[in-house]
Amino acid sequence: MDHNAPPLNPLPPVVWVLTLPLIAMEVVLGLESAGLVGGAASGWRLDAVQRFGFSPELMRAMIEAGQYPLAGLARLVTYLLVHGDFTHALFVIVILLALGKMVGEVFRWWAVLVVFFGAVVAGALAFTALPWGAGALIGGYPGDYGLIGAFSYILWMRQVRSGGNQLQAFRMIGVLMGFQLLFGLLFGGGWYWVAELAGFAAGFMLSFVVSPGGIARLRARLRQR
Repeated sequence: MDHNAPPLNPLPPVVWVLTLPLIAMEVVLGLESAGLVGGAASGWRLDAVQRFGFSPELMRAMIEAGQYPLAGLARLVTYLLVHGDFTHALFVIVILLALGKMVGEVFRWWAVLVVFFGAVVAGALAFTALPWGAGALIGGYPGDYGLIGAFSYILWMRQVRSGGNQLQAFRMIGVLMGFQLLFGLLFGGGWYWVAELAGFAAGFMLSFVVSPGGIARLRARLRQR
């Protein structure tokens, strides 16, 4: 037994960079909900949703007006900081830690950031494209699904090299989206799964470019065509 081994598997630093702001936000909102900070019924979580949440109606109005103020564009990424409740935040953080570790051990730190935030932006834009999309989009699930997309890319490339069944690489996203659709049908989960699916697609596609050797492989394939 290695007595010098760390009690927890070390995480790539970029994963902590992504996770700590989510933890800090939830700690503050949790303390307020418990009445330990702020005044009575101060409603910090609702205020945070209004300040940081992504509004598809606002984005559509910006597109129609052809004006893109920085405060409005910032919501394309700031919405991931706010969650509906502690359980929502907990699941997002757990998935981020797990998938961030697996992807971060293969991808460079900047590639993890590109995948995560690219998925967050793609999720918001997909939510905007829904003609019936209304209400605020909050939470880090689109970014998590981007990491799932990157991890699926890693598995897919391994299957390609080994000659295995390439569809097995997409088993995780298939199971997750199945649960999402079932949950939405049974409990009225809304159309948030569209943002999450867009996040997965963005993470998978971006991996073709940002993965180690990805640009070289992409150039080689383009030359073959």
